[in-house]
Amino acid sequence: MTLAQPISAAAPAASLQPMVLRDGPGIDRVLTPEALAFLAALQVEFGPRLNALRTARAGRQHGYDTGFLPEFLVETADIRNGAWEAAPVPDVLADRRVEITGPVDRKMMINALNSGAKVFMADFEDASAPRFDIMIAGQVNMLDYRDGCLAYEDPKTGKSYATGDETAVMIVRPRGLHMDEANVMLNGNPVAASLFDFGLHAYHNAVALAETDRGPFYYLPKLENHREARLWNDIFVCTQERLGMPNATIKATVLIETLRASFEMDEIVWELRDHIAGLNCGRWDYIFSYIKCLRSHAAYILPDRAQVTMDRAFLAAYSARLVDVCHRRGIHAMGGMAAQIPVRGDDAANAAAFDKVRADKLREVTAGHDGTWVAHPDLVPIAMEVFDAHMPRANQIRQPRQHPRVTPDMLLHPHDGAVTEAGLRGNVSVAIEYLAQWLQGRGAVPIHNLMEDAATAEISRSQIWQWIRHRAEVRLDSGGMRVADADWLAELIQAEIGAILGRLGMPGFHRGRYASAARIFQEAVLADTPPEFITTPAYAVLNALD
Repeated sequence: MTLAQPISAAAPAASLQPMVLRDGPGIDRVLTPEALAFLAALQVEFGPRLNALRTARAGRQHGYDTGFLPEFLVETADIRNGAWEAAPVPDVLADRRVEITGPVDRKMMINALNSGAKVFMADFEDASAPRFDIMIAGQVNMLDYRDGCLAYEDPKTGKSYATGDETAVMIVRPRGLHMDEANVMLNGNPVAASLFDFGLHAYHNAVALAETDRGPFYYLPKLENHREARLWNDIFVCTQERLGMPNATIKATVLIETLRASFEMDEIVWELRDHIAGLNCGRWDYIFSYIKCLRSHAAYILPDRAQVTMDRAFLAAYSARLVDVCHRRGIHAMGGMAAQIPVRGDDAANAAAFDKVRADKLREVTAGHDGTWVAHPDLVPIAMEVFDAHMPRANQIRQPRQHPRVTPDMLLHPHDGAVTEAGLRGNVSVAIEYLAQWLQGRGAVPIHNLMEDAATAEISRSQIWQWIRHRAEVRLDSGGMRVADADWLAELIQAEIGAILGRLGMPGFHRGRYASAARIFQEAVLADTPPEFITTPAYAVLNALD
């Protein structure tokens, strides 16, 4: 996904008309002349700032690569230490004890809205592959949700799906600030994907959702600092003014899923104080961000992903700080994703998966979180039961609680554990499988009885990059040790390709885009400077496919 280039703010928005490079179903409903003009106005006004913030991200990473470590900002100490609160959370968002997440696929949206969860996060980002037809179809689904006519008939089974009388509250997650929508150009440059997703949804739906107390609500992904939060706040203010809506109508929950953001939680809430509804522990992307930021520091190498758990080291500190900040500021502290999914045909494995979900949700609710995430409708009753038992009120925002003082060292403290051959092989397998599915248009993918999204591939490739860069000692299945290096990685990739060919055959291998997935993965892992996001080179491949 190419970086957005600065666009002159002096150019009048009315004279600019975005160019749409693809045609397809739903475009006439979504990309109307008026909606495109609205997008142009957002891009003209905020494109230059967004470009500068992207450049600043690269500068911060260079600092980390040359020896610096994240720390609390001296210049914002008054904000962190001040006694202030954000604007009140709307009544419709008071109880968020269980939220279900998923892609903007029509059938999945209906099932999620009917799941019994309090909230459904409709995800244009990590749970959806950003193929243009998928993004447009998602916006069409938003229009039908707005109008109360979201329905679906499965062509394979003939079964009909429709939303019930009582549904989850919907929160929309646009794509991150690092991404572009390559199929819509303005002045020769792609429109920022975050502005594309947010702008289209807000233009078409925000007023109607506000009139029926159903929104407009958003999840903001991958923010790194308070300046990026300030950008989003200004986008919200501009949108409300252009649509004739009162200020503070839009409400957003920020995913704290980057290491830098965990040091600026108070500041992020402050910048969005009229529009903020909560912060969320985006744990999987957070693990990826930790590895990425500290990739050049040998002292911060992490063990196998399965050993990086929320109950200790930097993840426990991050979770505790999020609860403390949110409750001091009067907003929701949302827990993270339970990636387990039902295991069909294996009662013992299914019971074990459900037990892990219960334990994870018990940890969250007793730590003070006001709600949590699940990835499958069958997990909603389990999470709901845990939160109902331990949180009888709508939330715990006003519940007195002793909060530990979290220091920078605690937010950086790595997990102890081993790097194992099984973990290395697992990272290779999961990354290639996920990328292949992503290139086929699937963003939420069941792999090894876990529901994985793009963060899975990011953790896998960034861990291997760091292990190879620092020549980590890997514990072999046979009991010996071997240093992680490029030659071994090539062997493991070749073995994985052989296993896929044996499972799918040559036609299935090529239809499944596995060769492209393996190439993208290997190039990212062996690059001297790895890509900021592996979906960047993958998007170039995805966008070239018809």
